[in-house]
Amino acid sequence: MPGDLPDYYFRIRENGAAVFRVDTENRQRRIELEEIATVNVKNGNIKPHGDRKLTAAEQVVIRDWLTDRQRVLADRDVDDILRAVDHLNLTAQWAQSRATDDQLQAVTDALLLAMHDLRSTLVRRKAERLMRGEAAREAGE
Repeated sequence: MPGDLPDYYFRIRENGAAVFRVDTENRQRRIELEEIATVNVKNGNIKPHGDRKLTAAEQVVIRDWLTDRQRVLADRDVDDILRAVDHLNLTAQWAQSRATDDQLQAVTDALLLAMHDLRSTLVRRKAERLMRGEAAREAGE
């Protein structure tokens, strides 16, 4: 069993993780977790636990985990948005084919405001991207 366990364990938290070193080489032959650091995924901060100094190898493991975790979370964000697109399509189908007048009364204003806000944001951000692309092309000429 000791060979099957990783050397480090990352306990996921809301904004990152607590990092533990996994110890199976002790007299009781039990698995022990020694907290060595905390990681903030949003800003990339790594804080050693207590007075501990992280080794170069520990820092590499933590930074690799941080990079992987940020990628996973970014991928999840995109997947969540694509699911929202699917859900909007299902909502349109529901509104057209199955919704009662009372159900539509309950959701119409909230949906219209949310969709207006989303559309305004998407149009503004697309215009910003187009302007940056145009400025980059002009700078390259």
